[in-house]
Amino acid sequence: MQQKVAVYRKESFNAAHRLNNPLWDEEKNKIVFGKCNNPHYHGHNYDLIVKVIGIPDSQTGFVMDLKELSDIIQNNIVEKFDHRNLNEDCIEFKGLNPTAENIAIVIYNILKEKINPSLDIQVRLYETDRNFVEYPHHI
Repeated sequence: MQQKVAVYRKESFNAAHRLNNPLWDEEKNKIVFGKCNNPHYHGHNYDLIVKVIGIPDSQTGFVMDLKELSDIIQNNIVEKFDHRNLNEDCIEFKGLNPTAENIAIVIYNILKEKINPSLDIQVRLYETDRNFVEYPHHI
């Protein structure tokens, strides 16, 4: 029986956002989102860890070439989100509140299309040193 192995790649990007629900009034947005509702936005230095799970290739020994994974993340995530205002500059968040949870789901969906479908992936996104999310959470 061949054993599955997980490999990880860490990348970083910096982005601004504002948490806001346009269906709520200003007061409710301030109560629910606090400082994150600043109308002038605020930013984070995001750390992204992508986990890829699969059976190592019999010829290379790789689950996935980590240089290839790095290139996919750089070309499809970092270039898209780095030094951007997620609310204003990124179509992915038009109508989607750019919470860490939603950012992780968006990143997962983008990467899943670019990585061999025989491999499982998981995204871990650190918004701060103490706050992070994983999607999907069950891998």
